[in-house]
Amino acid sequence: MEALGSFFKHDWYFAIPMTLMSLVSVTLVVWRLLLNLNSNTNLNSFLPLFQQKLEKDGIDGALRFCRSRSDVIPRRLFVAGLETSKQGLAAMRRAMNNVIELEILPDLNFLLPTILAIAKVATMVGLLGTVISMINTFQEISKSKDATAHSASIGLALFATALGLVTAIPLVFTHVLFKAWLAKFETRMRSAAAKLLLLVQAAKSGKLGKDKEKDKDAKSDTRTVARDSHLPR
Repeated sequence: MEALGSFFKHDWYFAIPMTLMSLVSVTLVVWRLLLNLNSNTNLNSFLPLFQQKLEKDGIDGALRFCRSRSDVIPRRLFVAGLETSKQGLAAMRRAMNNVIELEILPDLNFLLPTILAIAKVATMVGLLGTVISMINTFQEISKSKDATAHSASIGLALFATALGLVTAIPLVFTHVLFKAWLAKFETRMRSAAAKLLLLVQAAKSGKLGKDKEKDKDAKSDTRTVARDSHLPR
């Protein structure tokens, strides 16, 4: 701890920016984590509720239900599909693919390039701090001709690299985890889009079947009335 304090005291022009980068990186990681949690949807509990709304209230009721949600899959993906449901399943598929590629995925990549950039910059700044500190130390050695007197300064110069690596390694690891989560979430979105198409198709088929039954019953009643009207009284 004493050596670290000496590093902050003598090489503050590197220590302070690197400390700030560490604090900013922690803030960005927590921010991105909260955004991921807010975007997540439990499809096992959502889809049965959505199916009930779709069967009971139709497309308009299901659309209102999805708009009332705050998570990404219902509020953005399902809404995009339901809004174009009157144009057919092909239009729904195109609309949902466009929303995934052009809107949702760019939003989910928010902060990830910045996190990776800070990880790379922190490593390079740490190496730069070590190199400059070593140059200054060797210049002092050349003047005093006593290397042992400056051995502590050589060890102190390595704190810059250590601090850069302490910042960069967790950031790179976190970036990889976020990318893996993003790939998994994209697969879930496309699976949810396929399930939406099946549910809407089943709802339309059920409504069509009910309409046919009503028409058949109406025709049967008409024939009955016509037959009864010809009976002798």
